[in-house]
Amino acid sequence: MDKTKMNLVQHLGELRKRIIIVLIAFIVFLCLSFIFVQDIHQFLVKDLDDKLALLGPGDILWIYMMIAGVVAIAATIPIAAFQVWKFVKPALKKEEQKATLAFIPGIFLLFLLGISFGYFILFPIVLSFLENLAGEQFEAFFTVDKYFSFMINLTLPFGFLFEMPAVIMFLTKLGIINPHRLVKARKISYFVLMIISVVISPPDLVSDVLVIVPLLILYEFSITLSKIVFRKKIELLKEAS
Repeated sequence: MDKTKMNLVQHLGELRKRIIIVLIAFIVFLCLSFIFVQDIHQFLVKDLDDKLALLGPGDILWIYMMIAGVVAIAATIPIAAFQVWKFVKPALKKEEQKATLAFIPGIFLLFLLGISFGYFILFPIVLSFLENLAGEQFEAFFTVDKYFSFMINLTLPFGFLFEMPAVIMFLTKLGIINPHRLVKARKISYFVLMIISVVISPPDLVSDVLVIVPLLILYEFSITLSKIVFRKKIELLKEAS
C-alpha cells in the first residue's frame, strides 16, 4: 500500500514537472511573439480594403495578446507533445519509444496545416459569404475585436482537430484504441464531429458543410492510419513469438 502511494506521488510529481515546463515554454513564446506581434498583425490585415475600428483604448492590446497567444500555442505544441512522451516513456518498450517519438513533428505539422486550412481556405470563403449575404442593405463595419475574434474562433480549432490522425496513430501504437473500435464508433464519432462543426462554425449551412466535410475525411483518414499501425503491431508480435 505504501509502495502504491509512493508510485502515485512520484507520478504526480513527474506530471507537475512536465506541466510546469510546458507553461514556462508557453510564457517564453508568448513574450517572443509579442515582440513581433505588430508585424503579424499587419500580415493578417493586409488584404482588408478598410482599416479596422477600435471601440476602446484597450482593444488593440487585447487583440495583440490574442494574436501572440495563438502563435505561442503553435510554438508550444511540439514541446507539450515531447513532455507527454517523456511522461509515458517509462511505460513503453524501446521500439515503442522510438516509434511514438516520431509522431511529435507530425503533430506540429498537422496543427500548422489545420491553422492554414482555417485561415487561407475557410475564413475567406465564410467572410465573403457573410459579406455577400449583407449585400447593399447594410454597410460593413468591422471592429478589430470582432474581426479577430471571428478569425481565431474559426481557425484555431482546426489546428487541434487536424491533429486527429497523429493522436489516433499514437493511441493505436500504445494499444489504447484500435481500428475496429474506431469503425464501430463511426456513427457516434460522426455525430460528435457534426456537433463540433456546428459549434465552431458561423450559423449558416455553407459554413457548417465546409467544416463538417474536412472533419469526416480526417476521421476516415485516421481509421486508415490506425489500420496500418495496428497491422504492423500485430506483425511485430507474431515475429517476436
